[in-house]
Amino acid sequence: MAKLTLTTFMTLDGVMQAPGGPDEDRTDGFAYGGWSVPFVDEEFGRFMDGVFGRVDAFLLGRRTYEIFAAYWPHVTDENDPVASRLNALPKYVVSRTLDRAAWNNSTVIGGDLAEEVRRLKQGPGEEIQVHGSARLAQSLIALGLVDELNLLVYPVFLGKGRRLFPEGGSPTAFELTGHRTTSTGVAIHTYRAAGPARFGTFALDE
Repeated sequence: MAKLTLTTFMTLDGVMQAPGGPDEDRTDGFAYGGWSVPFVDEEFGRFMDGVFGRVDAFLLGRRTYEIFAAYWPHVTDENDPVASRLNALPKYVVSRTLDRAAWNNSTVIGGDLAEEVRRLKQGPGEEIQVHGSARLAQSLIALGLVDELNLLVYPVFLGKGRRLFPEGGSPTAFELTGHRTTSTGVAIHTYRAAGPARFGTFALDE
């Protein structure tokens, strides 16, 4: 059974909207797009190369799919670890508005999200990856379908923008399975789902 992993860039206050450019996503008047770009370094690149090196398929929201489809097909270097996989591997687009997805090896899925994802996880391969895709990511987290999180936390505060973690869903515990910090201060944490959240108290015994 394949695991579903989510890799996302987020600010100190949890914003994940438009990390890659000013026009990436201006929804709700968001004017701070491109906030991740000043922090790119070699360690970041090595980590992302490793993530893309183990992917078997992608699950993307419509907006992220369209951003990727407008850029990555034009990167034709077969040795590029990101472009080579995005252009060749299966891509599943969650959308109720798209009729078709023209990018190579792309399929639109618009049925019940939980059922569709469980079906994909029963298919071939070991890892299905979600990148960006804010609304989709929130839905997957709320449904308890994410097996592993790669959170890249950037040392910047924005004060507004779409945040990763949604209201609702089942409280879930995660186990830290990896961590590193880049030269520019990006803290990279990998967490694996570890069952229901547990609760206690610091109250003194009477």
